[in-house]
Amino acid sequence: MPDRLPPLTALRAFDAAARHMSFAKAADELNVTPAALSFQIKSLEEHLGAPLFRRLNRAVELTEAGKTLAPGTSEGFQALAAAWHATRRLQDGSALTITAGPALTAKWLAPRLFEFARAHPEIELRFSATLKIMDLERDDIDVAIRFGYDDFDNLYSVPARKEWLTPVMTPELAAQFPTPESLEHAPLLYDDSIDFLNPRCDWPAWFRAAGLRFPPSRGLHFSNADHVIDAAVTGAGVALGRRPMIIKDVMEGRLVTPFRLAIETEARFRFLCVKGAEKRPQVAAFRDWFLAEIEKTAHISDGFEITPIKDILQK
Repeated sequence: MPDRLPPLTALRAFDAAARHMSFAKAADELNVTPAALSFQIKSLEEHLGAPLFRRLNRAVELTEAGKTLAPGTSEGFQALAAAWHATRRLQDGSALTITAGPALTAKWLAPRLFEFARAHPEIELRFSATLKIMDLERDDIDVAIRFGYDDFDNLYSVPARKEWLTPVMTPELAAQFPTPESLEHAPLLYDDSIDFLNPRCDWPAWFRAAGLRFPPSRGLHFSNADHVIDAAVTGAGVALGRRPMIIKDVMEGRLVTPFRLAIETEARFRFLCVKGAEKRPQVAAFRDWFLAEIEKTAHISDGFEITPIKDILQK
């Protein structure tokens, strides 16, 4: 039996027929006639010296040889397509596709992007605001900004600053609830988007850090972090806000942080890209800008008593 690989066109015909389990549908996919596709598969079987399909009355099914070959051809063509696509993207030095969660995009990224665009007019920015788990290569994503733990071993990952949470409210509500103790009677807002944190960084944890009893509460719950902050801005209640989500509203006076106690989570925002892609000029430029922008507002942490969540649990 010859060791050389059969023609690529024959393998492609087999792959399509094995996926569709139909010569006619495979022919339509490849834009060839059924007779031409049948000829390619027949030549592949002759090259192998064994049948790959059983031809039934109005259907086909894979033989043992076909079942053995099908997974490898499918994976091989997917890998080839991904490699070709990645190689073509390298030739496009102007576009940069970024994905970040809707809350971070609305509250932190979008208000600052004009500065990056002004500094890098040669880069065309494209955004996908989603929390969906994405395959960066398959989904044409150059950079992902994600909040979580360090479980991205297959990607280039740069952690941003440590994240903390503190109560935020309108100045009017702050006048009504001037002390941590008074929050026991305040309308509390809940950010369910961070329920995955372990240990949890929520209202019970903050009250525990303050040495207070957590009051049973039926406050408003939100699935998106930006919606929680938007509700707080309207005066609907007191939110336990994450630093990047609250900074713009705090600096512009719509919200205040009257208590200097914050709780620190072990989760962070991370800059992610495919390993090796960090060397591309537009990716490196966005990474450097992203980290520098975070440092610009690092001073907001000054004056807070920031307690790591693990220390709170030991109290």
